[in-house]
Amino acid sequence: MTFELSREHEEFRRVVREFAEGAIAPHAAQWDRDHHFPTDVVQQMGKLGLMGLTAPEEYGGAGEDGDFTSVCVAIEELGRVDQSMGITLEAAVGLGINPILTFGNDEQKERWLPDLVAGQALAGFGLTEPGAGSDAGATRTRAEMGDGEWVLNGAKQFITNSGSELTSCVTVTARTGQNDDGKAEISAFIVPADAPGFTAEPAYDKLGWHASDTHPITLEDVRIPEGNLLGERGRGYAQFLATLDDGRIAIAALAVGCIQACLDACLQYAGERQTFGVPIGRKQGVAFQIADLEVMLQASRLLVYKAAATKDAMRHGSGPKLSELKQAASVAKLYATESAVTATRIATQVFGGYGFMEEYPVARLYRDAKVLEIGEGTSEVQRMLIARGLGLPVE
Repeated sequence: MTFELSREHEEFRRVVREFAEGAIAPHAAQWDRDHHFPTDVVQQMGKLGLMGLTAPEEYGGAGEDGDFTSVCVAIEELGRVDQSMGITLEAAVGLGINPILTFGNDEQKERWLPDLVAGQALAGFGLTEPGAGSDAGATRTRAEMGDGEWVLNGAKQFITNSGSELTSCVTVTARTGQNDDGKAEISAFIVPADAPGFTAEPAYDKLGWHASDTHPITLEDVRIPEGNLLGERGRGYAQFLATLDDGRIAIAALAVGCIQACLDACLQYAGERQTFGVPIGRKQGVAFQIADLEVMLQASRLLVYKAAATKDAMRHGSGPKLSELKQAASVAKLYATESAVTATRIATQVFGGYGFMEEYPVARLYRDAKVLEIGEGTSEVQRMLIARGLGLPVE
């Protein structure tokens, strides 16, 4: 079995690459220095149709012409020139639109999806808390019902697309009671960004992804209509975990873009930089490291395509089981993200002293890559999930 892209996917790649190289690449370094979130470019991404690749036509999406593989192609191409814009798209579609599209009722979809799909608005995904990261079941945010409204109190952290001028809402998990087994009942809610008591705190001063919008959020007596419950009460945690399955594949695609950028930069530099009168690419010590980048790139890309193909097959109601998707997503996420971190280390080494200078893109890639091993499930979590998928009773 192969996972080669169709002619339509390759044509789509060309369109996204042209956009990325024209609208993003010339400005990426400056946005990184200024910690600038380019809302106009995000809106252009929407006009190009990148936000609606998995959404039905009735909400402005691609309908049957779109699929999850296309999302991965787009994220890869954006991530190749700027990881910040790659994660912005990944979070906009996989974490922003997907929960509402998958678990929302008709009224919620009609209310929120058209603007999100058009790129005129962004939605955040509020799962992680100060004391509940990988242990998301330790959620402390609470939602209580009173007078036909839910009242939310709590805090979320590391929330992408949560505080920009385009942010329209954040889906959050909150405790709504206690189950018969004594564990917390966790439900999901759509919280409008303009709701009184909703505060996007000052943006983080991050190691990388400087042009991405990331904030902690605070909920203080935030009142939302009863109808803002997302999906079934008590199923919020399960819904968000299902969302992360898709997100892990998309993060892996972002990692592929990072590896490709490292390979591209190293090939150019190794052909131009000379020592002892010859290009450094003629030296085995350099050439072999670049060869390793090619191996990591091909393996990572194939794992991503396999996982995306699994998702698309399930989307059309055929073939794989959910357990196969989960395993494929975790394998792709683990291998591709760890490979991306290694790739940036290799690229920085190939560039030598210049690799330590911010004027060269490998320095930015080096900073951006590390979080790929952390976001949407750490490498340790992926290893645990893969082991469980193999039937090992790991805790």
